[in-house]
This record gives sequence, structure tokens and C-alpha cells, in this order.
Amino acid sequence: MSSHARHDRSDASDRPANRLKGETSPYLLQHAHNPVDWHPWGPEALALAKSENRPIFLSVGYSACHWCHVMERESFENLDIARIMNAHFVNIKVDREERPDLDQIYMNAVQALTGQGGWPMSVFLTPDLEPFFGGTYFPPTDSRGMAGFPRVLLSVHRAWEERRDEIRRSAAEMTEHLRNAADVGRSTDGSGELSEVLLDRAAKALLRNLDVHNGGFGHAPKFPHPMDIRVLLRQYARTGDAQALHAATLSLGKMARGGIYDHLAGGFARYSTDERWLVPHFEKMLYDNALLASAYVEAYQATGEPSFARTARETLGYILDRMTEPEGPFDSTEDADSEGEEGKYYVWSLGEVLQVLGPDKGRNFALTYDVSAPGNWERKNILNLPKPIAEAAKALGRDPEELEAELAESRAALLAVRDRRVPPAKDTKVLVSWNGLAIAALAQAGRALAEPRFLEAAERAASFLLDRLRADDGRLLHTYKDGVAKLNGYLDDYACLIDGLTRLYEATGTPQWIAGAIELADVLIAEFWDADRGGFFFTGASHEVLLTRQKDLFDDATPSGNGMAATALLRLAALTGREDFERTGREAVEAAATVLESAPAAGGQTLIALDFLLAPTRELAVVAGDSRADFDAVLDTAYLRLLPHAVVAPAPVEDREALAHLIPLLKDRPPIGDRVTLYDCRNHTCLAPVSGVADVVAALAGPNLG
Repeated sequence: MSSHARHDRSDASDRPANRLKGETSPYLLQHAHNPVDWHPWGPEALALAKSENRPIFLSVGYSACHWCHVMERESFENLDIARIMNAHFVNIKVDREERPDLDQIYMNAVQALTGQGGWPMSVFLTPDLEPFFGGTYFPPTDSRGMAGFPRVLLSVHRAWEERRDEIRRSAAEMTEHLRNAADVGRSTDGSGELSEVLLDRAAKALLRNLDVHNGGFGHAPKFPHPMDIRVLLRQYARTGDAQALHAATLSLGKMARGGIYDHLAGGFARYSTDERWLVPHFEKMLYDNALLASAYVEAYQATGEPSFARTARETLGYILDRMTEPEGPFDSTEDADSEGEEGKYYVWSLGEVLQVLGPDKGRNFALTYDVSAPGNWERKNILNLPKPIAEAAKALGRDPEELEAELAESRAALLAVRDRRVPPAKDTKVLVSWNGLAIAALAQAGRALAEPRFLEAAERAASFLLDRLRADDGRLLHTYKDGVAKLNGYLDDYACLIDGLTRLYEATGTPQWIAGAIELADVLIAEFWDADRGGFFFTGASHEVLLTRQKDLFDDATPSGNGMAATALLRLAALTGREDFERTGREAVEAAATVLESAPAAGGQTLIALDFLLAPTRELAVVAGDSRADFDAVLDTAYLRLLPHAVVAPAPVEDREALAHLIPLLKDRPPIGDRVTLYDCRNHTCLAPVSGVADVVAALAGPNLG
């Protein structure tokens, strides 16, 4: 490879576009002017590989992936490397966020082949789509013990030409391995009984892995693990385990003070590269912020600690202010890079801070937020709070409230300056699953934090998804961009949206949301349920036939599809009384019992479902009287405490009759004396109703609620 290899992007847009030019994915469009003859995944590319008997080079990434951008600049913009790729391979580029089905299958293959995985994912397939070699990032030349990408390409080509039969046999064996690994489900020998023992073991395993100094679990790189934090909060709610509560609140507190959190605009980055949450990988994902917002809301409900409410409010404010499309749905990601540099948009020098704030306020801000002349990261500073603001106030000899007010003004001034910088690129495609997570978080927070704008945003997003991301037969579509909705919905699209719609109904009482959840739940079971082995397939019965039909039993950055489906169905069953929802939800948990026993840290969402399944369910029917304000006040109060085993069934005046047909709990439950009325039912037995806003609020706030 010449040392003068050409990969200058300055004239990339002047080159002819390749076959990605007609796509809507921002990630695919980033590659539309590469000299590589890229194809999108589809019949044309797959038929070409078969007709020419050429192997496929499958490259999978996503728009906010830093190393995906690096490999594009170094290799896919390189004319010499592109010539090798075009001469010997059918090159297919996939956005993993659009095609998680393909990503799952071939990531499992890469992990089996190499012992590790990640993105960009680079995998070579036979024309029959069977994987035989793969990896992640390859440099443009041999370096740091890694083979350069040209050498990899030429070696694979040579092997295909000289040892094709051997490669096909090896690929067939790998395919069989993938299919066997996907054939999981409920135990056939009667083992795997569901009990609270599984919850207790999981909590102990998480506590053993706790970083007692910095919070979080494990070592660097450190990820937020919101599902595991919510498991610990439920362990506390169920058993009173103080250690579980401490682990959850320690982790949430340290993350909110760390550099992983954006102290100016709110919101969390993807993960921290170090153990103490200082240096983030700067990309921001909708799913992280939705899941973390829910965790902070629940921590606030459990403790009453105002800082948790503030973090949740700011995180959801970030989504509303910077990740929301004009018609209501939420964008997917913000990039880590700005002007070609990771983190450039977010970091500060001491001189910049002093210039914006002046010497006195600048000094106070710098001492509080760890800003120094040497810098704390590559001669710049990532804003973070080494100590709580109250401790910083003591060190500065300031009144804490006065300092907090000053710091709020300083943050706003710095944000105004930062907003004039070149922002990171944004992936504005709409994904149903991630939007469902955001709707659930906004619904919870809208009531717990008494923020009507959160409820309004959740309702706008939900309306958009139900109106614009449905096929003619009512099935969900996965993604929307530039007026085009496409691709069959996956398991997590249905599961996350059902959960979001259910929680949105509980927060608002609007019949449309619970009716939509019920309708989608029926489709979920018909399309995705494995009647033979139990559990849910990731792709529906109507989906394109792929190499294998996977089951998504393990949490990753997002909840497992099977665990979220179980969670959604069990909650919906508690509201609707549908026995088929309860049975299917239970069997979905049973299908993942081996995960809960052997790898509880990978089964957080299923543990949340199991916790709900095993606990006695509380059913709180809130029936409106003449006053909408009283009705809203009661609903806000119902969300002030952490009640993970309760469901709320609100009935506004105008919707009581319609809701009674959907929710048996509301049948023959009138308001008493035209005043807001609470029907509190436990284990299928209801207490005497309480009416009038003062008495209902007192009952909800009383000691018998928990």
C-alpha cells in the first residue's frame, strides 16, 4: 500500500454516488459518495453475489459510531482500497439501527470467530449468506499488531479462490452453531422454577460487582446499566434491602456528577472510558437517556432526593429541546465528533471559561466544575463535579443556595456560547423501539415531577408512531425518515411501544393509548411467539427469511426484546384482566430462566418482569369527578412514591364509559358525589372507596400504600 494512499474527503461529494444514494438512513448516506461500490442489503445485492459466486463483504455500523467514521475516512474513502473491494467482493453497507436483525446474527458470528465484537463490524459471507471470517475495525495499514485492511481483503480473496470448498464447509458449521445457539426456550425437564430466590441472587451478584468508590458495575470502560439499577431499586422496594438502595443511588449520583453527564444541556453520553465517569465516549443515544431518565425518576420516588428529580428533568429536557422532530417523534443519536474531533463540541479551556464568565464567577465555576489550566483531558476540560455543590460552596465560603443560583447563570452563559460552535451531527431517523422507551420515561416523569410538558411530548410522539409507522394491515414499521416509513417492526419495536403506550394511559387516562397497546399486543403474540419452545423471536413470522431466527434474551445497551415483551404483557394483563397476556408474559420469563440463573447481570429487564410477576399487584383506579384539576392532583400524588408492583387505571369524566369496556377494574366504578374517587384493590380485593381530593391524596400518601 502506497504511503500516499488517497482518502481526502474534500471532494467526496463531487464523485458519482453509489447505490446508497436512494437510502434514507443518515449512516448509509454518509457512505453514498465513497468510491466503494456499496449496495444496501436487499435482493439485488444478494442475487449479484450468487450469480457471480463472489463473497460478500458486510460492513455494519451506525451514524454516531466514532470508529465507524475513522474506518470510513481511512479505508472506504481510499481509492486503492476501494478498488480491491470492488474487484473481489459484493460490498454491502448496513445501518445496525435499521437492521438489528442482521446485526444480531452476524455479531454473534464475529464473536464466535474472534472472541470479541463491536462496531464497525466487518464480516465476510458466502453467497449463501453464511459467515466465514470477520472482525471489527481494521486499520488501513498493518499497525499495533493488527493486519491492515488491504491485507485482510487480499487474504480473504486468495482463500476464496484457492480453498472455496473448505470455506463453505467452515461457514456451514458456523451457521449450524448460530442456529443451535438461537434454539433456546423454556426448560423441558421442569427446572427453572420462577421464585424470589432468582431476584435475591441477582441482587447479590450486582452488589458483588459494584464499584464501591465510583458507583456503577465493573471496570473501565464503564456503562450506565440502567436496567440493573432499576432491579436494585425494586429489590429495595420488595425487601427493604438498604444495600441495594445504596448501590443504586451511589451509581446514579456519581454518574450525574461525572463527565458522562452534560452539565450544560442535560443528557448522558454513551459510556465512560474510565472508572470514575470522567471521560465519556461523547455520542448521545436516545435509548440511554430514556432509560436513565426512568431510573432517576424511580430513585427520586424511592428517596425523595431532589437531585435525582433534577437530573431526570434535565435529561428529558435535553430530549425535548435537542432530539425532537417538529411533528413530535424523537431522533436517534447525536455524534461523538464535531469538526472531525471527538468531544470538541463539549470541552473547555480555563481561558474560555474566564472569558465568558469573568474572573470572579469564572473562578467559582472552575473550582466547582474541575476546570484548570492543564486540563483534565487532552489539555482541555470536561465539565464534572468532583464534589457536590454544597461541598464546593463550603470550600468557597459561599451560601449553597446563592452559589447554585450563580452557577445556574454561568451554565446558561456557557451553553449560549457552546451553541455557537459547530454541533455534532445528528441522526434524525425515528426508531419505534427507542421512541417507545422515551414515551414511557416521559409518562412516568410527567406525573412524578408534575411536568405537563412531558406528558404532552409523549402524547405527540405516540400519536405520530401510531399514525405514521403502521402498515396497511396494522403491523408496525421499524423506522421513519424524510417522510418514508419502512422495514417490518421487530420484537423490541412492539414491546417498547406497548409498554410506552400502557404507561402513557396510566399517566393520562386517555383510552387511545390503552386501546393501541392492546391491539399491538395481539399482533405481538401472533407474529413473534414461539409456540414450541416459548419466548419471543426477534423477527416476526412475516419477516424476510434470514440465516436464522434469533431470540433476544440478553440485555445489551437496550433491554432484551423478550424481557421487555414480558414486562409489557404482564403490566397490560394487570390492567385489562387478559389471562392470555398474563400467561404469555409468564412463559416469556420462563423462557429466559437460564439467563436469570447463569447471567443475572445480562437479564435486568427480565428480572424487572419477574419482580412484577411474583409480587401482589396493586390496582389503583382513579375515577374523575367534576374537577379535572383534582383528578390531575391525585394522579401526580399516585406517582410520588416508588410503587413498582402497582398499576394505575385513571378514568376521566368524558372517557369513563369507553374505558370500562377495556379495563374491568373500572366497570361499575362511579365517582362518589361527583368528586374524584380512589378504588384501591389488592390481590383482587378492593378497599372501601375514598372520595374528594384531600382524602384521596391523604390515602395515597399514607403508610398503607407501599
